[in-house]
Amino acid sequence: MEASEKVVAITGGGTGIGAAVARRYLSEGAQVVVLGRRREPLEKVAGAHAIVCDASVREDAENAVAEIVGRYGRLDVVVANAGGHGFHSVADTGDDEWELALRSNLSSAFVLCRAALPSLVETGGQVVVVSSLAGLFAGPNVAGYTVAKHALIGLTRSIARDFGPRGVRANAVCPGWVRTPMADAEMAEFAAAAGFTGGHDEGYRRVTEEVPLRRPAEPEEIAAIVRFLGSAESSYITGAVLVADGGAHAVDLPTLAFERAGM
Repeated sequence: MEASEKVVAITGGGTGIGAAVARRYLSEGAQVVVLGRRREPLEKVAGAHAIVCDASVREDAENAVAEIVGRYGRLDVVVANAGGHGFHSVADTGDDEWELALRSNLSSAFVLCRAALPSLVETGGQVVVVSSLAGLFAGPNVAGYTVAKHALIGLTRSIARDFGPRGVRANAVCPGWVRTPMADAEMAEFAAAAGFTGGHDEGYRRVTEEVPLRRPAEPEEIAAIVRFLGSAESSYITGAVLVADGGAHAVDLPTLAFERAGM
């Protein structure tokens, strides 16, 4: 199917990567539904149909899928993009924060995919899960986020394994740093704490100075990968994890000291 014939649902679709994915599909004529808990950012995605809901809540997810199928007659692609929270070490993560991290990142994907799978089986559809480089490695003091992003890869592979025989494909994307409003705020905080004067731009420069491409991604670059995985162009790819981090995962950390020493 061409993108113009598809119906695409995107969680966390009002900002950042989710909004970029929505714009990419809209530019190709797809019917796009953006889901999120706040109406205002959803309605700023011109041309998309907005559904205000919490994808981690069974009733909300089931109602959203029913609304999509009732409105368009089908559902072809689910992009599980919602996330955030869980930015402390294990010892410093309270019960509420732990629950929020799992709900925001993992349950939002699991519950919506569970609700959508009968429709995806009917259309031979695709699931694209937006995990993170934190789904492969552990950063400092991000225990809840890291655990949830790792688990998203397990969810992706479970869907691929169980529903591949029924025509559904599922793949995950693991971005590194991406210029989004959430990351901008984090970079500004990092720059201020480190005493840098360049704001979030300087923060991005510092955190990517060991990344081979020496820059963060733009949301549109991740959207292009999501679009590929949610299309016939990736028809024999399922259960895969596509890393989009500018080459960060290819760097051997113990050898950085040698490079800095000019060796």
